[in-house]
Amino acid sequence: MRVIETERLNLRWLAETDDEFILDLLNQPSWLEYIGDRGVRNLEDARAYIRNGPLAMISQHGFGLYLVESKATGIAMGLCGLLKRKALEDVDIGFAFLPDYRGRGYATAAANACLEYASDQIGLERLVAITLPTNKSSIRLLTSLGMHHESDVSLDEGGQLLQLFAKKLR
Repeated sequence: MRVIETERLNLRWLAETDDEFILDLLNQPSWLEYIGDRGVRNLEDARAYIRNGPLAMISQHGFGLYLVESKATGIAMGLCGLLKRKALEDVDIGFAFLPDYRGRGYATAAANACLEYASDQIGLERLVAITLPTNKSSIRLLTSLGMHHESDVSLDEGGQLLQLFAKKLR
């Protein structure tokens, strides 16, 4: 089901048939370095990730990570969406794209659309994002969205220190 549309992109719910894409994306070196190993090693793991991650969050909160695909070709390029993590008070935005689709404005367009959706459709007043301090491309994207570094946080005791960016939506 399509949730958000931009000039070049459709953002839609993931389906278990997106398992090959998820297997590829979650095993990219950049995903493993900046987001972390989710233990997705085969297509069944990918389907379980889709069911227990994005689809479970959509069921519970009404939003989640969406598959970003080209309107022109229907090719899956990445993920972008809204997450509600137990360790964060606010909803945060997340994104990840396959290497072939980076640097072309797709992540910026998808993230801007998610910001608008968060404000207009969900009614959020504030949105945050977390990233490793070494993830310079994510930091550039977050600042281009008008988000500002607010603090450093850890999602769990003794966990990695992350930079928390925030933006007031209303």
